Amino acid sequence: MKILIDVKDRKANFMLELLNSFSFVKSEPITPVKAGFLKELKGAVNEVSLAVEGKIKLQSAKDFLKEV
Repeated sequence: MKILIDVKDRKANFMLELLNSFSFVKSEPITPVKAGFLKELKGAVNEVSLAVEGKIKLQSAKDFLKEV
């Protein structure tokens, strides 16, 4: 299982040291850009899931291109 944890910069080294002390945990820091991308991707997947369930209606590509 993968878990994304947001830690303040001043506590990051402590958190990494703590996580790495467990033999069953593999930690890898990611850049803020990559973290932002993952957050946006999660939101997009959630939006598609809601559309598939019929809870929201997505904008058509044609309408999107008209806005651009």
